[in-house]
Amino acid sequence: MYLSIVIPAYNEEKTLAGVIQKLREVEMPAFVKRIEYLIVDDCSSDQTGAIGSELATYHEDVRYLKHEKNQGKGGAVHTGYASSEGDTILIQDADLELSPRDIPTLLRAMHDLDIMLVNGSRYLPGPVRPAFAYSRYFFNKLFTWFTSILLNVKLTDMACGYKLIKRDLLNQIKLKEKRFGFECELLIKTVRLKKTQIAEVPVHYYPRNEGQGKKLRNVDGFKIFWCILKYGLFRLK
Repeated sequence: MYLSIVIPAYNEEKTLAGVIQKLREVEMPAFVKRIEYLIVDDCSSDQTGAIGSELATYHEDVRYLKHEKNQGKGGAVHTGYASSEGDTILIQDADLELSPRDIPTLLRAMHDLDIMLVNGSRYLPGPVRPAFAYSRYFFNKLFTWFTSILLNVKLTDMACGYKLIKRDLLNQIKLKEKRFGFECELLIKTVRLKKTQIAEVPVHYYPRNEGQGKKLRNVDGFKIFWCILKYGLFRLK
């Protein structure tokens, strides 16, 4: 397996170097033969760009890409995917809310089950997790439940940032969403195409609040719900 880890980053000067360090410390399964790290700076206004550029200079397996205009997390993932070389792509948020130590579990699930997409879940039994904002928890669970009903498949955490995807799958679906809605779009289109090719695994979660740099706002929930309707109910392509 050639693993491309795409790291969308917007104003993450406090955590970006730490993410790269923790990623490089992970002991990957033996079937992972090569890894590349792609930092996609979504037009940050802090020192994220300088840090990302320095990391790419220092590490041969790190590449730094920059948007001249802010496009959103989904847009950053699009850019990382288009520039990546691996046969498998992992989305790793730059804020360290999700722990890189869970990556081997995601990889083994994909390898052992021979599937095309593994979705991290912050709600499956397993890891002990700290409390986090109830409103976000409620709406995520509501949206995930509604999506599960529409697709007739059980999902537990549609909005989790950890998505491990085979390139062959991405080549078969056309992703359009540039902001947070891309995660539900990816899951919905994958289930529509290959329902038996998706699995969820529990992951650790260390939530931030808005004062600590949390990017997702309550208004984004309405946009995500509209994406569910577009791709889940109306079946837009």
